[in-house]
Amino acid sequence: MMNGMDTELARTWQAPLAAKPIEATVAVPGSKSITNRAFVLATLSNGPTLVREPLVSRDTNLMLDALRTLGADVDQRDNGDVRITPGMSGPTERHIDVGNAGTVARFTPLLAARCDANVRYDGDEAIRRRPIGPLLDAMRALGVPITDAGGGRLPCTVHGVGRLPGGRVELDSSASSQFLSALLLAAPASDGGITVDLTGGTPPSEPHIAMTVAMLREFGADLHTRTADGEFVVAQGELSCPEYVVDPDLSTAAPFLAGAAVAGGRLRLSGWPEHTTQPGARMREVLDDLGVHTELDSGGLVVTGNGRLRGAELDLRDVGELTPVIAAMLCFADGPSRISGVAHLRGHETDRLAALSTELSALGAGVRDTDDGLLIEPAPMHGGTFHTYADHRLVMAAAVIGLRVPGVLVEDPETVGKTFPEFVPVWLAMLE
Repeated sequence: MMNGMDTELARTWQAPLAAKPIEATVAVPGSKSITNRAFVLATLSNGPTLVREPLVSRDTNLMLDALRTLGADVDQRDNGDVRITPGMSGPTERHIDVGNAGTVARFTPLLAARCDANVRYDGDEAIRRRPIGPLLDAMRALGVPITDAGGGRLPCTVHGVGRLPGGRVELDSSASSQFLSALLLAAPASDGGITVDLTGGTPPSEPHIAMTVAMLREFGADLHTRTADGEFVVAQGELSCPEYVVDPDLSTAAPFLAGAAVAGGRLRLSGWPEHTTQPGARMREVLDDLGVHTELDSGGLVVTGNGRLRGAELDLRDVGELTPVIAAMLCFADGPSRISGVAHLRGHETDRLAALSTELSALGAGVRDTDDGLLIEPAPMHGGTFHTYADHRLVMAAAVIGLRVPGVLVEDPETVGKTFPEFVPVWLAMLE
């Protein structure tokens, strides 16, 4: 039970108003994107890896459960660190519940090919609506047998052949950068390596691809990045990283940074890295565009706001996961705004563009979804129920609205456990 509230919290949470300017220091947990990539790479390494300061959340626990099912030995320690020792043994029939975790659904099927087993994948109803077809097609082209119900969605079964065939493969990763990351992460463990020829245009969220490339190199992979023809080449080879430290999740930091901008005051986000491939780092640029002062010092990132925000034209193609929180901020801007480049958000945990348009408009803001984004016309807002569609980022967006709008009831706040189970108490502490 979060914040000591009654069981109504499982259904709704009244987002608190900011009674005064914020003056706080906040620490957020490890990056989900880095954590789950580190877990996968550890499973493919030639010896044990200690992953330090990983995120502990529903998505990361689902990843560890999946890796156990695929044969890895996983030791979760009391301090949160995780030691992973590679392995592939297990029964000939296995089942992996991916929940609504895109990284689990997309990163682990290639690992399942290396098992002598039939591995069935399924999860929440929401994950069945999220695309995976291009990745399954690429796996079949490499020689991995897969059965599914058609339509490029889960459930599906990977018929492991005891190895991951390598070779050259075409991939349309325009719906999700995770398709490309999945192939790159698994490629060192393939027979002869994998070459990926991208088709269908540039993948969204290129920083996540840069993250995958950087982490592969940290684990010792021989990888050649994109050429002018959109080609990635990863050689077969041994991976090794005895210890890997996970940075704080900068996307999870976004609502706290937005809080200082919307409510005014000064917030320090501790542990903000000086150099990072995380897309969430773009939040600093967005705040600058909106007229909010940011400064990076030895203690972290400091955001100083006065509650006034400029309207803006923002292309968020590479940082789509920030869209819900940024859209909430722009409802308080001094003029209209446009968010573009994020059509791929219609295939995330929910159709995020439709959800934001519906929920923000229901509270009085003028928000309309377009083919690839949102048009936001600020208007007086009022309280009401903010539906979250089992989407953690929508809980965070609703919390930002609640800083200035009384009576915002956030539906299903515990869905934020996907990436930050302690979000509500940390949010309340920020406002003390």
